[in-house]
Amino acid sequence: MRSASERLRWSNWSGTVQCEPERILRPDTEDRVSELVQAAARLGKTVRIIGAGHSFTPLGETAEWMVQLDRMQGIRELNEAEGTATVYAGTRLKDLGDLLFANGWAQENLGDINRQTIGGAIGTGTHGTGAGYGSLATQAVRFRTVLGDGSVVNVDAGRPDWFKAMQVSLGAFGIITEVTLRIVPAKRKRLISFRTTLEETLARLDEWRVQHEHFEFFWFPHTAGTQVKTMNTTAVEARPNRRWNEWSKYVVENGLFWGMSEACRLMPSLSRHVSRASARFVPVFDEVGYGHRLFVTPRLVKFNEMEYSVPAEAMRGALLDIQRAVQKRRFAVHFPVECRYVRGDDIWLSPAYGRDSAYIAVHMYKGMPFQAYFEEMERILLHHGGRPHWGKWHSLAAEQLRPLYPKWGHAMAIREQCDPAGILMNGYVRRLLGE
Repeated sequence: MRSASERLRWSNWSGTVQCEPERILRPDTEDRVSELVQAAARLGKTVRIIGAGHSFTPLGETAEWMVQLDRMQGIRELNEAEGTATVYAGTRLKDLGDLLFANGWAQENLGDINRQTIGGAIGTGTHGTGAGYGSLATQAVRFRTVLGDGSVVNVDAGRPDWFKAMQVSLGAFGIITEVTLRIVPAKRKRLISFRTTLEETLARLDEWRVQHEHFEFFWFPHTAGTQVKTMNTTAVEARPNRRWNEWSKYVVENGLFWGMSEACRLMPSLSRHVSRASARFVPVFDEVGYGHRLFVTPRLVKFNEMEYSVPAEAMRGALLDIQRAVQKRRFAVHFPVECRYVRGDDIWLSPAYGRDSAYIAVHMYKGMPFQAYFEEMERILLHHGGRPHWGKWHSLAAEQLRPLYPKWGHAMAIREQCDPAGILMNGYVRRLLGE
């Protein structure tokens, strides 16, 4: 329960959220977490839990006490009979993937970034892609959580209301210290990337999303081009990644793209040309390996991001509207639009609640103005029944969010029971939840 006085300034990954906490606390046990929450309550302080800081919204911003669980990492218990792993909430997804794989196990699905903590990824509704797979929160079967009064509770399906409220909770219902995950035996996957047109991609959406275990695509603004990526379980032996593929991922997709992005920042009129060049040189490859490595794409070029979930059947119409808006408004954007699918769930604050969902994400290079572009994309996605990803930029507050979630009132009632004094909130979360 020590304060790291040498780090009293905190920033998220993209640098858009910065704050100066009074204390940054790194407890190493659940008891220490409980003690610091009780101490904060006595002193009238708020406590904000953060993961890896990969959210683009001020979820972790605070001028009071900030808690990081970097000293609470690893697998506490692997139960092969149950097919579960109990994991400390501060464990990074990359490390978790390696630890599970060393024992022959894996998470059934992952996103394309593995810097996040497992607690933060679950709490914000982070997801991968695959019409048959839910978000990471659907993999959770049990939580150990420190509530706003410092008490510790076990929450699972035996307490269904609390469990469904806590699966996606923005850190406002309690500080999750451990999560028990449903895991699967590690299997080889085949990842294929190819280039095609937006017209063909939209024409074959329904075919590709059911034909492949994992399917996603990227549309390059100002062009007719897309990159399509599919991944499926295979019996083919894993093989080392070709040097060209590695070189392409790190040098072309990151190093060269960073240079072109800097040029766009200095001269926004270049954005259309850079997007066209990116579409022309889409990486084409065919790899076999294991999911915890293949799901991940190196993201060394920093950006800001907005992502919305819409009903799965709205993907085509929403993307066509986005294409028309980019053509009409001539936005200076060169980052591709990322499109994925997620199975619907019954998690109260999940953007995929009650419906199979398509997720559409737009990005803007760090340092380039994004407000006008994101606002127009948000208008379109809301028109198509969108709900925002909690960790990505959006402009909504409780008044607009409440009608989007049928169980909103139920979730807020549980939050009030978990933390009636609002010890675990900050101003931004209060605005989101209407507290």
